[in-house]
Amino acid sequence: MTSNDPGWELYRSFLAVMREGSLSAAARALGMTQPSLGRHMRELEAVLGAPLFARSPQGLTPTELARELVPHAQAMASAAATLQRTASAGREAISGTVRLTASEVIGAEVLPPILAVFRERHPGIVIELVLSNEASDLLRRDADIAVRMVQPTQDALVARHVGRIELGLFAHRRYLDAHGQPSTLADLAGHALIGFDTERPYIRRLRPEGLPYTREHFALRTDSDLAALAAMRAGFGIGIAQANLARRDPQLVRLLPDQLSLPLETWVVMHEDLRLSLRVRRLFDHLVEGLDSYVRG
Repeated sequence: MTSNDPGWELYRSFLAVMREGSLSAAARALGMTQPSLGRHMRELEAVLGAPLFARSPQGLTPTELARELVPHAQAMASAAATLQRTASAGREAISGTVRLTASEVIGAEVLPPILAVFRERHPGIVIELVLSNEASDLLRRDADIAVRMVQPTQDALVARHVGRIELGLFAHRRYLDAHGQPSTLADLAGHALIGFDTERPYIRRLRPEGLPYTREHFALRTDSDLAALAAMRAGFGIGIAQANLARRDPQLVRLLPDQLSLPLETWVVMHEDLRLSLRVRRLFDHLVEGLDSYVRG
């Protein structure tokens, strides 16, 4: 980097302004003063030779250049976070930080007891748990380890298949007592169904042909799997849930198991460069063991 190249701190300030929408809000988010953050923006614009924001009494409006810079600045942010996690411990030390990402339900309902055991064994390791139904980019180092429901294809990733999670139809006894129990898949059309708001590719891939379980059939639409599970537990209606997870609640009843059983393949994934990081490898192996036990029920 030459002396004229903008440093990471300028791009960090830029990302905060894009995220928060104003200099004052971005300064608060970064723990800076507004004049200091404003100076960062002026320095970055001077180096780039172009304005990043149009300023008006209504606030800041990003220019086309600013919008084009965002994914590149986000990549810098991910790289900076990876550097910080790597520097927090030596390669051979069982300490430091590991960033783990998983889907909402896996992260909130399945991983906590697995991670609690890991904490007892390795109290020096700090875990950053990110819950998202969108796949994190491990090649860009958005996370160190990911629990995924799709087999990764990139050669630079190390993946362990931990098994197949079974999905099925479930409803609370309270709902079934009030509305009856479907005898066939066709009967689902007469019930309050809980489903997605946005149909993702993996949903289309899993759904059997002819199953009346599409957006127009749903009485409750949500892209949050945790919200859907909570609605099932509250007796709102019928939804799809992980069989092993639903069995923990005796009030949730499995419906039509002979007619609907969907497989959700499960993988634990990390970047191959992290094989030598002892703390990452320990958590990776522990997750494989714990999730294998969960899958087996």
